[in-house]
Amino acid sequence: MTLKAETRDKLKTVSTATLATALYKRGLRSQFIQDVKPLNPSLPTMVGEAFTLRYMPAREDLNPITVFQNPEHPQRKAVEICPEGAVLVMDSRKDARAASAGSILISRLMVRGVAGVVTDGGFRDSGEIAQMKIPAFHSRPSAPTNLTLHQAIDINVPIGCGDAPVFPGDVLVGDADGVMVIPAAIADEIAVEAVEMTAFEDFVTEQVLGGRSIRGLYPATDPQTKVDFEAWRKQKGR
Repeated sequence: MTLKAETRDKLKTVSTATLATALYKRGLRSQFIQDVKPLNPSLPTMVGEAFTLRYMPAREDLNPITVFQNPEHPQRKAVEICPEGAVLVMDSRKDARAASAGSILISRLMVRGVAGVVTDGGFRDSGEIAQMKIPAFHSRPSAPTNLTLHQAIDINVPIGCGDAPVFPGDVLVGDADGVMVIPAAIADEIAVEAVEMTAFEDFVTEQVLGGRSIRGLYPATDPQTKVDFEAWRKQKGR
């Protein structure tokens, strides 16, 4: 499945918190990638289809520094073939003792038009990555090369990242709170619902800041709330 441009645009306007609630309503409770944070929270919301890289524990005799001389090395290859507009997601088994990637590889992803990069491990050169114009999410900085502990073993297969199941083509959305994984088959409908939820949340926020009680407002159990919301939408053009 290919992410529609209109769905991508919608998802850029909603929060991961709103998406989490929309997914929870469908019984999906494990779609938030745990313990990852953006290196630069000021960047726009990240949206893109998952392109995955799987690491396994390194075996020393198979993981010397010379493996990088092979252009087909899975980590290097993934950086060169990750599609434009996709998000490279790396399963590092929640182990940040060695880096999942560094600034040079992430620079390459950025200039190739990749939408973002996510690992449940850590990045080296994190200060440089934080200044780039590509959303990047990790657990914490980590200076050691990935070869120290991680062996890149497969590309674009189902993985677990921060306890979340990620299948190739799933839609990832990342903001200051973290990263949500939306199953590809429901991305369009989730985007529509989240936009509607966001409109109501914005209305509620405005009302609360104006001094209104949340009783009957959030959730909208008072019939007057729905009347007020519709009037607000007409006034705001939403």
